[in-house]
Amino acid sequence: MRSSLSYLRWPLITTVAGVALAGWLGYRFTGSTTGLLSFLMIAIVLAVLEISLSFDNAIVNANKLKEMTPVWQRRFLTWGILIAVFGMRIVFPLLIVVIAAKIGPLAAIQLAATDPEEYSRLIHEAHLPIAAFGGSFLMLVALTFFFDQSKEVDWIAKIERALRAAGSVRGMEVGFVLAIILLFVWLLPENRDEQVFMYSAMWGIVTFLAVDALGHILDRWGKAQEASHTAAQAGLGGFLYLEVLDASFSFDGVIGAFALTQNLFLIAIGLGIGAMYVRSMTVMLVERGTLAEFRYLEHGAFWSILILSIIMFGQTMWHLPEVVTGLLGAVFIATAFVNSVMWNRRHKDVAQD
Repeated sequence: MRSSLSYLRWPLITTVAGVALAGWLGYRFTGSTTGLLSFLMIAIVLAVLEISLSFDNAIVNANKLKEMTPVWQRRFLTWGILIAVFGMRIVFPLLIVVIAAKIGPLAAIQLAATDPEEYSRLIHEAHLPIAAFGGSFLMLVALTFFFDQSKEVDWIAKIERALRAAGSVRGMEVGFVLAIILLFVWLLPENRDEQVFMYSAMWGIVTFLAVDALGHILDRWGKAQEASHTAAQAGLGGFLYLEVLDASFSFDGVIGAFALTQNLFLIAIGLGIGAMYVRSMTVMLVERGTLAEFRYLEHGAFWSILILSIIMFGQTMWHLPEVVTGLLGAVFIATAFVNSVMWNRRHKDVAQD
């Protein structure tokens, strides 16, 4: 079995390269040692922010990856990380400005380099639809886990049993999310665009259902092809699901990063460093079977996702610091981890089996 340090090789290499590049950018933009040190510090803080917000993402990724073939596991951990780093941390913020300002990609890059304050303003103006889309998508991700009739283990027993019982009603999770959306539409202040919120949240639901349905279709087709040794599409559904899931998780970090700096390139460096650590955590969880070893860890992750989805809806009305989001998620996961260790000690024979 690989040592724990071996999983950190590429993240550490990325950290050294990223910090060096951040220092160069700091000196390039400010021309001073103070600016250089400031950029270094911001890059490190952004990396920590990304890790704290995405640890639950790593757990959910590991849960899905263990169901995929080794070939598709490798594809997600190579191509997937490229899409996550370059797609969501660089292309996504640019795409927002391209749509909001109705300018070309090259003009958006020039705007980010020459007028970062205006660039940041455009990003924050797009926060309402982003939060609505991400909130509804992530809420469905969490509720699908808790409403699953085949789930046998409960952590917060009374609540999880009630949710699983509610899951016996077909489409209950979608109805629950729709009710939450209507509640927030009612709560939105008059100066907020209710129609944009509603449409964006609905697109979050439609995207989840479409990706989930496509995943089932492709996976069934892939399994049928395995019999003839041509499983080219096996696991594609899971791959697409994980990419959309990663995108939804990234919304919060990308938007929150602009509270620390308006420099797009520095944001990409900091969040990219953090994404590499998340990837390594995912690999370790899969290879070491940590989810099976710690009984409630997965539950903690999905509770964290549910809380995150509610916070994303709440951010359409109030400013909630990203550190709050990260700490809440960390508390749920840490508590689930401790409870898992305690359960293993009380049931040593069962845990060993």
